[in-house]
Amino acid sequence: MASPQQPVIDPPSPVDDFTPTFYVGHHESKRPLPVTDFVLRQAQDVGYDMLTSPITSPHFHSRVLTLISEYLSELSLFEASDDAVTKSTPPAPIIPPLTPVDTPLTPGDTVSQLIAYSSPWIDLCSSDPLISNISRQVLNIEIAYTSFCGVGNIIIPGPRSYSSGSTNNDGLIQYARAIQEALTIGSYIQMAIHIPMYGNDEVKDMTGDLRPFARDHHSAAKGKSIKEIDLFETWDAWNLIRSVCKYNSRLSVALGLPRQLPIESLQSRWFAEPLRLLSFTPSTFLKNKGGHPVLSKSHQSLITRYMRLKLPPWLLLCDVGPIPGLDDPLHRTSTADGFPSPTAVADASRSVSPTPAEAVDLLSKESQKPRPKHKDPAAHLIYMRYLQRSQPLRTAIEKFGSGYQDYLQAPLQPLTDNLESVTYEVFEKDPVKYDWYERAIAQALSDWTEQRKPTSSPSGAVVIAVAGSGRGPLVTRALRASEMTGVPVELWAVEKNPNAYVLLQRHNEEDWGGVVKVVKSDMRAWKGPLRSTTGPIGQAITTTSPAPASPYGRVDILISELLGSFADNELSPECLDGVQHVLAPQFGISIPSSYTAHLTPVLAPRLHADISHRAITDNTATETPYVVMLHAIDYLATSVPDHPRIQEAWEFVHPLPATTLAVAEARRGGGVSGGGGGSMSGGDGANEHNTRSVRLKFVCKDRGVVNGLAGYFEAVLYDGGEAGKVELSTRPDTIDAKSKDMISWFPIFFPLKTPLYFPDDSELEVSIWRQTDDRKVWYEWLVEAFVMVGPDKRMRLGMSEMGSSRKVGCLM
Repeated sequence: MASPQQPVIDPPSPVDDFTPTFYVGHHESKRPLPVTDFVLRQAQDVGYDMLTSPITSPHFHSRVLTLISEYLSELSLFEASDDAVTKSTPPAPIIPPLTPVDTPLTPGDTVSQLIAYSSPWIDLCSSDPLISNISRQVLNIEIAYTSFCGVGNIIIPGPRSYSSGSTNNDGLIQYARAIQEALTIGSYIQMAIHIPMYGNDEVKDMTGDLRPFARDHHSAAKGKSIKEIDLFETWDAWNLIRSVCKYNSRLSVALGLPRQLPIESLQSRWFAEPLRLLSFTPSTFLKNKGGHPVLSKSHQSLITRYMRLKLPPWLLLCDVGPIPGLDDPLHRTSTADGFPSPTAVADASRSVSPTPAEAVDLLSKESQKPRPKHKDPAAHLIYMRYLQRSQPLRTAIEKFGSGYQDYLQAPLQPLTDNLESVTYEVFEKDPVKYDWYERAIAQALSDWTEQRKPTSSPSGAVVIAVAGSGRGPLVTRALRASEMTGVPVELWAVEKNPNAYVLLQRHNEEDWGGVVKVVKSDMRAWKGPLRSTTGPIGQAITTTSPAPASPYGRVDILISELLGSFADNELSPECLDGVQHVLAPQFGISIPSSYTAHLTPVLAPRLHADISHRAITDNTATETPYVVMLHAIDYLATSVPDHPRIQEAWEFVHPLPATTLAVAEARRGGGVSGGGGGSMSGGDGANEHNTRSVRLKFVCKDRGVVNGLAGYFEAVLYDGGEAGKVELSTRPDTIDAKSKDMISWFPIFFPLKTPLYFPDDSELEVSIWRQTDDRKVWYEWLVEAFVMVGPDKRMRLGMSEMGSSRKVGCLM
């Protein structure tokens, strides 16, 4: 049986030719007018979906500046007086409540189309207690009033400094704490932190900026020097902010895209984060031969990738000019409908992002050129609508996975639960898996006859048993393989689910011509094909030669689809051990013949936030290995010699040597070989041969956070020697080569209760165990972070808590 990757809820029914919808907004740093109904209608007529609005007005800004000036004057007089020695410093001033003239916002129907933008002139990171205090007051006032007005989304400018590793007091912790407080004040508002993809935004002189009021401003500015850009610095700052805010689901990123995109690893890092917005300034765009703004090929690819997220980000055009038609309401403005003239959207002669030096040179040259009059005041919007219309159609995998991306599902209990028909139906939608099974069966049958192997059937037909037949897809494929190869078969279908058993009998009557022998039994209790009804009843399987012959025969080819997302997590080893007694001892074949489990550490903030939320009501949430279609994640490891990005953990091979099964049987129930022991308390050691453990080292070039382990598997259905292997794989780096477009299994995710941070050039050691107490099977896992401090010495930076799925283990 396939693993329970797909939930039994009805997924969305998307249209096959669906392309992502671009929600495009307009932002002006100095919006001249309040956003009235007329402004909104004009913006919508042009093609914008939303507008930003400042929360407070210049009048409020001037009030705050006056308050600071008066306090600083009072403070200087106090410090000059004789009282300064004996009395404490006057307390920081409190900003009075807002008045109507202090804000352009008001509750109403239009607020649903607005994104509030908090004041950029505050400095939450300031090392001056006065400025940081006033800045926090301003933010809290704005958040509270925005919440009152019913605005659903607010953008907060990012920290004024990102150098979290510097020795200067950069105030990132102050900023993070202020955001945490804001989330408490605006308890329903979605907050997006406006952060550049890398580097600092160009520092623009803002009238009334609070930063110069800081009393150590000049000394701090003097101490700063030009330094090399740290590409992951802004991500590092974001990680600190969201960690302080405990991965709050209402906190997200408004990501500023630069003219030159960074390395692929940083693009992938941001892809994994909760992106609410992508923002574009005029400097993000290139100019094509016609003078129209266009994006480089690499920008276009990034947008296509990011818009494939389960929740695609909105797009915000910043300072690209005023909304057309505001000055002349009677002027007829065309709508950006995605069908511009070809010259308006032709790619620039440069098809990729310029290098940093080239980007600076291009900006310099463009600033020196005489500015031609805009051919269309909505040129940037027109181009974005063109990109929307030009998005590639979704692949078959994307269509199938729609609605399942990053959706957490607890694995089924296949041995204790009887699946519903709809669950089987989902598994059967994967043609690739069953095509590969059919290939494997056909190859095995062909080899059987070519190698002249004896069969276990009196008629000379090859005896095939499908163990765990479900609704019968493998039975159908086995019959097809027999017909294709011309090799006669005797086919048995074994199924424990009484409801599926009814359907199998109907299939046998209506579809299979009555040639299949259907048996209702747990495969481990099945004694094999019944050959005689006159033999002794209940005879032991392990008979000696003088004893009467068993009425049960053997099976030549045993077929099963018991693999789970981590290969063995649905007890395929235990099930196949339990049914191996029916397999012909010398020539018997198991399909699959072997399978391996693989894993890698990943950043998965969305999954961590979801699991943390579940943990409020479910104390096993952080220790459950989840089946999930991983999407918004980042692979943290770098492939280096001997340490690839995804590594094999362990392997299971079938059939097992008879001696191994004999020892397990002797131990069962505290037998002579077991003594009631076993490595786990309460076990007798009968399943000890199916325990596994491994310790793997992963090399990480870039800093990051481990939220959990992504698990995959590979399986050899049949090894045909020179004819090649028939294999399945869910590993993202080998699936295309081994089983392209297979959708039956989603990966498994082993979560860490607390995220584990590590710096650049670190090593992660992953330890994982497959444990059993003979009643159930579970996993335990641990991650450690190290950094090299010498040629042969390294220091442990930290480690995760031990994860254990024992409470939710798979029952045997």
